[in-house]
Order: sequence, then C-alpha cells, then structure tokens
Amino acid sequence: MIPVTAFAGKKVAVFGLGGSGLASANALVAGGADVVGYDDSEGGVAKAAAAGIPIADLHKADWSAIAALVLAPGVPLTHPAPHWVVQLARRAGVEIIGDIELFCRERARLAPAAPFVAITGTNGKSTTTALVAHLAGSAGMDVQLGGNIGTAILSLEPPRNGRVHVIECSSYQIDLAPSLAPSIGILINLSEDHLDRHGTMEHYAAVKERLVAGVPREGTAIVGVDDQWCNAIAERLVRSGKRVVRISVQRRLGEGLYAERGRIMRADGAAAVAMAELSGIGSLRGLHNAQNAACATAAALALGLDPAAIQAGLRSFPGLAHRMEQVGRRGRILLVNDSKATNADSAAQALACFSDIFWIAGGKPKTGGIESLRRFFPRIRKAYLIGEAADEFARTLGRDVAHEIDGTLDKALAAAMRDAEAATVPEPVVLLSPACASFDQYRNFEVRGDAFRALVQALPGITSANS
Repeated sequence: MIPVTAFAGKKVAVFGLGGSGLASANALVAGGADVVGYDDSEGGVAKAAAAGIPIADLHKADWSAIAALVLAPGVPLTHPAPHWVVQLARRAGVEIIGDIELFCRERARLAPAAPFVAITGTNGKSTTTALVAHLAGSAGMDVQLGGNIGTAILSLEPPRNGRVHVIECSSYQIDLAPSLAPSIGILINLSEDHLDRHGTMEHYAAVKERLVAGVPREGTAIVGVDDQWCNAIAERLVRSGKRVVRISVQRRLGEGLYAERGRIMRADGAAAVAMAELSGIGSLRGLHNAQNAACATAAALALGLDPAAIQAGLRSFPGLAHRMEQVGRRGRILLVNDSKATNADSAAQALACFSDIFWIAGGKPKTGGIESLRRFFPRIRKAYLIGEAADEFARTLGRDVAHEIDGTLDKALAAAMRDAEAATVPEPVVLLSPACASFDQYRNFEVRGDAFRALVQALPGITSANS
C-alpha cells in the first residue's frame, strides 16, 4: 500500500467503493486523513463498512468541511451528465480527483525522480503496459505494475528512487489526475471509443493528450503517429519543447521507431538500426502487437535498457489473458481467446492475424457495429453470433460471410468446433473476438474470456497451444 499523506488531518470523501475506491480509502486512512466513504450500491457500502471504512450518506454531508472528493473512475464526471456527487462537490468548490492523482502527489513528495511510466490509448494499453513491466523486470529492475490493468495503483509499493512504476491509465483516470506528470508517457493510438462518457471525439482525444502533455521536458513522450489524432498531438508536443519519440507500423520514419518486415527499427536522421526481431514470438503476433512492442521498446530504451536485454524480454513475454491468448489446440485447430476486443477496431487486430477464421462475435454492441471490419470478411470461414448484437451483426454479414445465430458462448463454441473439424484448411482458427462489450451476458470481458477458456479446456483432446 502507498499511504497518502497529502490530506493528513483533513476530511476526504471517497465515492465509488469498488477495488480502486477501497484502495484509495485505505491509503488515505493510512496517511492520516479523516475519510468518509459512500456508494450508490448497497453492496459497495456494506463491503467498505466491513473493511472498516467510515460510511456516511454524501447527499447529507457538510461539503464545506470536505477538502477533496476522491472519485472512482467509473463514476460519470462530465457525460452523459455529471453524477450527483460531482454536482454537490462542484457547488461547494471541492476539488475532484482520483487514485492516480493521489499517487502523483505521493510520488512528488517521496521520490520525484523515480521512474514513472504511464500508458494510455484506445487499444493495446494493457499489452503495452504489461510488456514494459516485463522488459524492465526481466532486466533486473524493481518494477511495480498496476492501474487500469488490474491492481489499484495505491495497492502497489510506494515510490522510491530506482523503483519503476508502470501504470495503465484509462481516459476516466486521466480526467481525474490534474498533476499527472510521468517521466515516460505513452499514447499508443486513438480511435472512437467511450463517447458516452466524453461526448465527442475531440474531448476524448484531449483527455488522452493530457498524459503525454504532462511529461516534463527531461522526460520522454512516446506517441504512435498512425492515426490523425495522435499525429497532431505529437506535432503539438514537439512545438511545446517536449522530447517526442514517434512510433509507426505503417511507414518508415526519419526519426523514431517503426516496424518493418517483423523488425522494430530505430531511425535517427539518415540511419536506421534494427532494435528487435518480432518474428516467431506468438504472444506478439500481428501488426497491432508490433505497435505495442515498438512503444514498449521505446520505453525500455528510455529506461536505459540495451537492445540485447529488450530482445530477450520480448521473446520471454507470455502475453496477456483475453488478448490474443492461445488457449489450446485440438489437432489442427487453434483456439484463441480475444475477449478484450470490445470494439471493432480491437477485433480488427485479431482478424488481421489469421486466415481461415471461425469467428465468435457479439455481445453488447458499440456505435458503428462491425461495418468497418468488412475488409476482413474474406478471412472468415463462418461467424457464430451471440448476445444482443447477433441480429445486427447478421445483417452486416449478409451474404458475404456464412453465419449462424447461436445466442450463447457455449453453443457458439460447439458449432465453431464442428465446422472447424470438417474444414480442409491447414490451420483452422476458432477465434473469440467479440467486437462488443460483454455486459449483456457477462460482468466484464475477463469473465467472458474465463468462460471461453473453461469451455475450451473442457473439450476432449485439447492440448497446449505451444505443444
């Protein structure tokens, strides 16, 4: 735990008592704050009370006595409308912050020069975050990994000189972290997502930009420049005097890192030198993972790792659960869990990696559906549709892709295995890459992916994907 001393002796309200909220409340208590917690959920309130967190109805609080509101990132700050607790805090002039901000204030007090790598983007955040931590850890560095990737940031060990914090940041968390100033900031890419919470693409991009804009002049901002939003952000950072490392997987760069024929190249003016080889690394398959690996390589270089250590770390990277996770084989058939693909852009990365795909897709649909995936339709042997999006996806696939509506994951897997077994192609791939949120049938994408993995492992004749 990181005790938060910035509010010692002051009253702090914590709203949203899930994992990060509880961690924030405990860290504030440990640092000497007078904490009061609340949640819209009776279950959240009961859990926090059982953990010893003081509880009070913030509808009735004396906000003039409260120094700060620590808000869980899932609570609406601006769109579609500010949550009632946000409105109460604003009326009283109370600052509204999140757990990332509490970490930043403690880092500034304890070890302002300690390496702090913060990662954001629309797609690839978790893989890049885990990969940066793996590269640093495999090179012998003292690494703490957390944030949006799973472990609440305040549950980690405190900042100290020489300890590297590698933190995934969602747009919701960035919105609540006004002093975010990582020594190394990574913005991987931007595409339309979370507009229900940010209103417009312009606002969403502006929030994401804050992470790299906060990098100090002596730090390193790493920006993927293959979309118009990030390319414009990189230009603005350069004009502001930041040190920017551009990343591309679509073209050669005069300066920066780019992917070419399975290699990560580092360009510095006229010269380009190979930094790492990605071919044969199953956990980093595909162009999207080349982008993730290039961003992670740039961060590793900024941390002082040499190319040999980076190459060894890339080869030993096990990959992430639910993101292009090879969960098993049966004969020729490879089964892949890509449950984290909760939008079409993310699913596109998986579809681009394989031919002869037996595709399980669907769930709670997002704006735009799967029309943008049409260029990948020739790779799909058949689609097996589940959840609320099934009818919409079936209309988009039409006569271009054979498909059936199975409704649930177990039925879809059984049908996909049946057809994959009958196929005459060398390596049929049964791919769960839903292009949808999970909330119609599962609590989150992790639960959906775990369910898929369990169903696969229960099939007769399943062996390791690496065997």
